[in-house]
Amino acid sequence: MRNRCLSSAFAKTLKALAVAALVMGTGPILAAEILVGQVGPMSGPEAGQGRAYAAGMQLHFTALNKAGGINGHKFTLLRKDDGGAPDDTVTLTKQMIAEDSPMVLAGYFGGRNVAGLVSAGILAKEKIALVGYRTSEIQPDVPYLYSVRAGLRDEISKLIEHLATIGIKRLGFFHEAGPGSTSVIAAAEDAARKAGATIEGRGSYVANTVNVTDAVDTFMNMQPQAIIMVSSGAAAAGFIEKYRIAGGAAQLLAHSGADIEQLSKRLSPEQMQGVAIAQVTPSPYRVSNPLVKEFTDIAVKARNLEVPVSYAMMEGYIAARVISEVIRRQGSRPSREGTVLALDGMSNFDLGGYVISFKPGQHSGSSFVELSIVTSAGRIRQ
Repeated sequence: MRNRCLSSAFAKTLKALAVAALVMGTGPILAAEILVGQVGPMSGPEAGQGRAYAAGMQLHFTALNKAGGINGHKFTLLRKDDGGAPDDTVTLTKQMIAEDSPMVLAGYFGGRNVAGLVSAGILAKEKIALVGYRTSEIQPDVPYLYSVRAGLRDEISKLIEHLATIGIKRLGFFHEAGPGSTSVIAAAEDAARKAGATIEGRGSYVANTVNVTDAVDTFMNMQPQAIIMVSSGAAAAGFIEKYRIAGGAAQLLAHSGADIEQLSKRLSPEQMQGVAIAQVTPSPYRVSNPLVKEFTDIAVKARNLEVPVSYAMMEGYIAARVISEVIRRQGSRPSREGTVLALDGMSNFDLGGYVISFKPGQHSGSSFVELSIVTSAGRIRQ
């Protein structure tokens, strides 16, 4: 009888330990697939950046999975191609959430695309965070939307301050047309006023196109000293090409969405010479801190990279690092709600020389901005 009681007590103890393992995450049974969903431009004018961003995320997730994952959890990146079309972004995101149930979203592109996602109420309804996106508009701080880069206002200010320090104060402003352009124009005019400069004229293009001829004509007639470009990479490349062919001599400066790799594929070294671009991540071509070394080491070891190393790939890698960290902070039972709480509690998270900070009401996670300038030899100079 005593042995039978001991056996019963032992069984109860084992059961209690099993329950504890479930709660504490000590048992392999808790290992889960963390599905990260990206709906972005895998085709169309911005396909190069969309695919590079995805490749950067995949680079981190692959290395992480090989090392055993986070708390036993493994990561899978699921991509859908919206071709840059805002309606498709919303439709495909709804489809992905319904069919695949991702834990978190990442790597979205386009001001109207992201704004459409927010206004449709998808993020709030599903309580799912979007971590990492690229737009040519100023996105407000709203719940569930997290940027791993400096804000567009920071980029514009950096570009205009640079010009003011070298005595260039008569400026033109090239931007994407649409409802979101109002806040972008206001940010540029505010930065110019603070720097003692003037926005003397503006030219625009229709989103997700490269119809830049009217803008080129505008600036050829105006003759500004410099033109600030807040546009997609494809539109910036088209503008620079046509403006230089037309004989335009103004100094050209672009925000980070211009994508220096995309420009260099389309433009000659002569057309690119002197173009300055605001960068919101450390250069992936120069090992300047532990984050870049980590990225470079993994990229070198990776086989068959989908696209060449680029700034967009570095940004995707950073987004993936942030995602894996918020999963790590949740322990054995990550969830969508837990991911949002972990993001809002992420203060001064140092990835290795690149710091991310979020809190409720502040979802622009970085303030890092530096300028890269293309030399006459077509090389990037920081």
